[in-house]
Amino acid sequence: MQRTLVIMVKEPRPGRVKTRLGRDIGMVGAAWWFRHQTRSLIRRLRDPRWQIILAVAPDREGLTSRIWPADLPRAAQGRGDLGDRMARMLRGMPNGPVCLIGADIPGITRGHIAGAFGALGRAQMVFGPAPDGGYWLVGAQRYGALPKGLFGNVRWSTEHALADTLASVPGSRVAFLDPLRDVDTVADLQS
Repeated sequence: MQRTLVIMVKEPRPGRVKTRLGRDIGMVGAAWWFRHQTRSLIRRLRDPRWQIILAVAPDREGLTSRIWPADLPRAAQGRGDLGDRMARMLRGMPNGPVCLIGADIPGITRGHIAGAFGALGRAQMVFGPAPDGGYWLVGAQRYGALPKGLFGNVRWSTEHALADTLASVPGSRVAFLDPLRDVDTVADLQS
């Protein structure tokens, strides 16, 4: 049974990545932080228990970028809002448990990812909540079709993101992990 960890990454270009953080520390500083954070995260999460796939944006540049490790498979995120892109990534992965994370969560460890895959042995979906009302991880069993309305009507980048997502999967067995903080502003870097 293949376990797949999808890490969503963007080309770390000033003004195109971590723009809320960029308003606090400058766009060049935010892009620099994201580049180094992502490299550290990928290095930290490599593990023989799962395959890492990078979900890249923008599509064309990300597929050929020399910034990310060349040995990791890549998939283009494609168009649409965050929910469209996350649903596309989850649906496009091989059968078996799939977890998807962003690259802006410094506290993620292999233990968190192993815990998420373990939770998918008992639940259909798993979420790692964030203190801001969103989530740092979403995982699903990929033995059949995902819920049709998954990520429908989610108010992204608000305190309602997790609650809205849970409302899009009624009747699913859901597990929760420990909360972790993502980095959107300079205050998040200091906490």
